Amino acid sequence: MPTEKKAQSIDRLEQELDKANIGILTDYRGLKTPEINSLRRKLQDINGDYKVVKNTLVRKAAEKRNQTAITGSFEGPTAIAFGYGDISQLAKTFSDHVRTSKMNLSVKGGFMSNTLLTPADVTAIAALPPKEVLIGKVVGSIKSPLYMLAGVLSGPIRGLQNVLTARIKQMEANN
Repeated sequence: MPTEKKAQSIDRLEQELDKANIGILTDYRGLKTPEINSLRRKLQDINGDYKVVKNTLVRKAAEKRNQTAITGSFEGPTAIAFGYGDISQLAKTFSDHVRTSKMNLSVKGGFMSNTLLTPADVTAIAALPPKEVLIGKVVGSIKSPLYMLAGVLSGPIRGLQNVLTARIKQMEANN
């Protein structure tokens, strides 16, 4: 039977798992406290968080939320970067900060709801453009054929207009 403190920790982790759009699992061994705090501040700026977790407690929280696919990922010292906003923004900020600060931080994987992510998936997500750019590209790809169709359909009308304009000028010239 877990103690009251452990039960509260499980509840908090369960809420974090529920709220988070994405989680990046890392092995934090070898990091110094200032490095972890620097990463936390960077992630908090973009509506994220970085927490060192106890594997048994986070496994129980995941099981309570029926996220059984991710429970096997919690082996060894684990910390989770939680993202509550744009998925690619968290992965990009996390990767950029680790690269620029030359942290010795290895990514063990991640999760999105009940989907397990490999370290390669996390890298691919970090390479995605922001959500607004993707939406713009989709809208642009929808808009382009519509403009082309409007141009093709207005061609015959423009041709008729040009013929009528030329005929009017011809008749005016004769008068």
